[in-house]
Amino acid sequence: MATVAAALAVTATLAGCGSDDKTSTDSAATTSAAVTKAATAPAPTAEQLQGVLTAFADPAKPAADKAKLVVDGDKRIALIETMNQGLAHYAVSFTVGEIKQTGDKADAKVSVVSPHGTMADVPMSFQYVDGTWKLADAGACTILGMARAACQP
Repeated sequence: MATVAAALAVTATLAGCGSDDKTSTDSAATTSAAVTKAATAPAPTAEQLQGVLTAFADPAKPAADKAKLVVDGDKRIALIETMNQGLAHYAVSFTVGEIKQTGDKADAKVSVVSPHGTMADVPMSFQYVDGTWKLADAGACTILGMARAACQP
């Protein structure tokens, strides 16, 4: 107990001896805020990520609504509209498994089921933005490519 108290006292003393340089203080605060933001992203569930994928592939949803499910999705609206037309009478479903989260990003292995069969372990990326898990642009481009609406580099 005495060792812990001594360590806390030394830490508090060292913290008080910081530089008066405003730049280093601002930089440390910015870095701390970024780490806190990334660390506060809740772990995504398979159901949450599957819900994003299912809604993204639903041909009945307008492209503008789907764009909100993707990080920077507004730049993909034309491709999403093309995908909607292609999926009009084509059922696609997803099963999300093996999720690995690092801060505000998550990667998952996804099985994609279509009338042509199942593609297992398709890598999909997600990002926690504005309080919700969204499909990363690369993940959106994977699905758009499957629907013959491939993203251009």
